Amino acid sequence: MTTPITTGETTTDWSLLERVARQDEEALSALYDRYSGLVFSEAKRILRDTGAAEEVLQDLFFQVWRTAAKFEPSRGSLAGWLLVAARNRSISRLRQSSHVEALDESSVSLGVNVESHAAQRLLLEKVRTVMEALPEGQREAVECAYFEGMTHTEIAQKTGQPLGTVKTRIRSAMEALKKVLG
Repeated sequence: MTTPITTGETTTDWSLLERVARQDEEALSALYDRYSGLVFSEAKRILRDTGAAEEVLQDLFFQVWRTAAKFEPSRGSLAGWLLVAARNRSISRLRQSSHVEALDESSVSLGVNVESHAAQRLLLEKVRTVMEALPEGQREAVECAYFEGMTHTEIAQKTGQPLGTVKTRIRSAMEALKKVLG
């Protein structure tokens, strides 16, 4: 049985997150109602595309649903985390689309004989598929390194992971990409 959501400031973000960690959909709905406008506005401001901003919003709240138990109040406010995450995801999306457009518009040496536009698109789809299949830690490390231009040390500071873990995650992700791209 779920506890009813109270209105106003009597229900804290952290109490709602604790309920979300127990798979309480009403608590997630309350957080969504509280912060979806803020997250959507930030994503739309950066992306200038309603559909893409909605995808960022959906992805972010799905992550909240999956990882609510991992949030720590001592690391800052939920609103701050959501804004930073929305900003980072939006910027990553922009960089990905810019990178894809650059691949489509110019000649790129990929170490693979890409003879046609269709073959190039197929290759990009393979990369996207592998990236989506990577464990979250590996994907995040690769996105930070290659789409946000962060150093290994900066990634370690951002994620709170040891530097060696970050390097291992990037190396493992790159090996997975190499296997697919052969």
